Amino acid sequence: MIGYTMFGTNDLPKSLRFYDPIMAEMGLDQCWRDEQSVSWGKRADEDLPRFFVGYPFDGGLATIGNGAMTAFRFDDADIIDRLYALAMRNGGSDEGAPGRRPHYGEGFYGAYVRDPDGNKLAFVCYNAKKSA
Repeated sequence: MIGYTMFGTNDLPKSLRFYDPIMAEMGLDQCWRDEQSVSWGKRADEDLPRFFVGYPFDGGLATIGNGAMTAFRFDDADIIDRLYALAMRNGGSDEGAPGRRPHYGEGFYGAYVRDPDGNKLAFVCYNAKKSA
């Protein structure tokens, strides 16, 4: 159903420093890059939705929608801890440290961050089995 997701940025080089290590940890390739935008996905799988960051097409400032968020889903909780740490190290801000969220479901484990432009990301697992 989803073809791609795009977040606006006001500083593409800063966004690259934030997203490149996160996407690499997620096993995603940088699929497109020019002066206006960059995308990640799987080069060999065009059916996998891609994630873009770029300057707004109209040339205006990137603005944030209150309540908008993209969630990336994983099969285990350990990667969520690593992604959260990468986000914090590379200019992100905390919107909810990694942990269980039983009000969303018994096995729900997630972390919430904002990128340097203020866009909100979630890293989630629905059936968390976290190693000791």
